[in-house]
Amino acid sequence: MNRLNDYEPVIGMEIHAELHTRSKMFCSCAVTDTTVAEPNTTICPVCTGLPGAMPVINREAVEQAIMVGLALNCRINAFTTFARKNYFYPDLPKGYQISQYDFPIAAEGWVDVVDENGAAHHIRVRRAHLEEDTAKLFHVYEPAAADYTLIDFNRCGVPLLEIVSEPDMHSVAAVHAYATKIREILRYLGVNSGDMEKGVLRFEANVSVRPRGSDTLGTRTEIKNLNSFRALTLATAYEIERQIAIIEAGGEVVQETLGWDALRNVTFSQRSKEQAHDYRYFPEPDLPPLSIARPWVDEVAAALPELPDAKHARFVADYGLTPQDARILVGERAVADYFERAVRAYNGTPSAVSKWLIGELFYLMNRERVAIEAVRVRPEALARLIGLVDAGTLNQNSAKAVLGEMFATGGLPEAIVEAKGLAQISDNDQLSAIVARVVADNAEQVAAYLAGKDSVFQWLMGQVMRATRGRAAPDVARQLLTAALNVRR
Repeated sequence: MNRLNDYEPVIGMEIHAELHTRSKMFCSCAVTDTTVAEPNTTICPVCTGLPGAMPVINREAVEQAIMVGLALNCRINAFTTFARKNYFYPDLPKGYQISQYDFPIAAEGWVDVVDENGAAHHIRVRRAHLEEDTAKLFHVYEPAAADYTLIDFNRCGVPLLEIVSEPDMHSVAAVHAYATKIREILRYLGVNSGDMEKGVLRFEANVSVRPRGSDTLGTRTEIKNLNSFRALTLATAYEIERQIAIIEAGGEVVQETLGWDALRNVTFSQRSKEQAHDYRYFPEPDLPPLSIARPWVDEVAAALPELPDAKHARFVADYGLTPQDARILVGERAVADYFERAVRAYNGTPSAVSKWLIGELFYLMNRERVAIEAVRVRPEALARLIGLVDAGTLNQNSAKAVLGEMFATGGLPEAIVEAKGLAQISDNDQLSAIVARVVADNAEQVAAYLAGKDSVFQWLMGQVMRATRGRAAPDVARQLLTAALNVRR
């Protein structure tokens, strides 16, 4: 029996997204890629918490937070404040984090998602608030020496937007769909790269279970610092099962903060879960309240790009794409832009461009692990290649070979076709001679076909294609072969 039939998971999420600003949240230090920059090179007295240093709010970070809030259908608060969130970890040099608590920038929003099973979910967003990121710890384990930890303060003070959902998710599929949608929106807005391997986007899942049909929330646990969709879904699924097993064994779930062990695929306890009062929030004395005027919000709203859901609806309505193909194309803004450029350069139906992009070009991209931004095949060149197929110059197989060459070299399709002699043969006289030779050279197979073995026809077609090195126009060759065989009946 599936135990999930008797229990309902209740899941909320906190998503931490580093913002793409030029400088840090409260100082002028540059924001750098901490995976490649030399440690502790973009730091100053403010972000390292030295005595007497005074923070200054980053306007660009505030504007990006407003963008995200609007995209998540939030209310943008005219009055916001920063607070000190007190806790003592080695990656927090001040002993507190400047964050927001009572008055966040954005609140009371929502997003609609459809999970992999086709189920729709309306997920409320409680708040989106600004704070500063922590430093980065590097734990070094040396068998022949004492273990030690190194600290890189380059990340300390980087603007961090925390997006907090309500506990509106009741399945792992819903969690995955919600996390995917938030990442998609952040990338569309250009405020976050979505590169989870670099830690610029991190998930935390708050998980509890209750008897199915109950309205009472169970005791929740929080799984911290999940930096991939795989870790998020595996950890959430494991924690649901773990809590159900505890309850069925007569035990009680303990409220605590958990980590995820990706090697053993289990959660593990890190510490007892803090409540808000444990952080002793109080107003940040060095920062005045922040007033966000309505004209500023309107200006940001007017500059928002077309977001994924609106683009999806337009692709279906205007281009006649299936909802599934449209969803694939709008998943990445760069892919959607590539598709539309190709459509503008192509004289046929948009669905033909979609087919080549999703099928053949994506295959090459996945094989070579190349992002759309780095693809050498320009959208206009892809449109020209499809046009050659439409005109009968290339058959499908030859066109795929040409696309492979375009992908490798960035060359234009016409030049590749000419250089490699790949143009399709559709001339009746030329193909008639080839078909006649195939029929004459394969008398045994022709006799079998005339005796009623219809499958031999495809074999004979294969011989025609082989003789033309795949360049014969299939429809023309098929008609000529049929006529040549009928003459012998």
